[in-house]
Amino acid sequence: MRLSTSAVFVLVAAIATSCLVAAGSAAAGRKSGAYAPHIDPANFQTRVENPFFPLEPGTRFTYRETSRGRSSVNEVTVTHDTRVILGVSCVVVHDVVKDGGRIAEETFDWYAQDKQGSVWYFGEASKEIGPRGNVSTEGSWEAGVDGAQPGILMKAEPTVGKPYRQEYYRGHAEDMGQAIAVGDSVTVPYGSFAGCVRTKDWSMLEAGTETKWYAKGVGLVRSQSSSRELSELVSITRP
Repeated sequence: MRLSTSAVFVLVAAIATSCLVAAGSAAAGRKSGAYAPHIDPANFQTRVENPFFPLEPGTRFTYRETSRGRSSVNEVTVTHDTRVILGVSCVVVHDVVKDGGRIAEETFDWYAQDKQGSVWYFGEASKEIGPRGNVSTEGSWEAGVDGAQPGILMKAEPTVGKPYRQEYYRGHAEDMGQAIAVGDSVTVPYGSFAGCVRTKDWSMLEAGTETKWYAKGVGLVRSQSSSRELSELVSITRP
């Protein structure tokens, strides 16, 4: 059967549309299934003791934060509490930001370490409290709830290499990390450190990056964002 020119055009257009739809569906399928880490509770331990991110219950870290000429205090306390997420017992860390004595942010973070030594981030319950008392919980997420997935906060053996996901809750929490230097040095009010891991962090949902320094035996000691927000370790209270 011989088709007219117009019929040929219609047929070609239909085939092209069908191919695009199929390709789009395949791409969407790849995208939706691109990140799905396998979490085996039996592969996790009860303590977080990665040299660059140790979480000993009872330890309190105090940071001084400066942003746009304003200063605030950030207190991070490793609690004795745990929370079971996806069958994994996570250490609960209480993070409080005080602005002039007023609590501006309060977060409970959940971390766990696998037996290979990598520290995983399983979510957070966070709230920002405005000067007038208005509260926002945007950014809160928990692995296993509404498609959210855990990510790696610190690898067992940090090396300069490819980016990795630190958290994934589509449209709400999509932070990435990448080690950009090892054996680095940094000085903060608490002291000077050598042999640090320096990372670059960013969100897939926002512009800008953040550089962080992790010291062996301590953890995070300094962070500086591309918007000139700075956080430095001032003191540590150990149990």
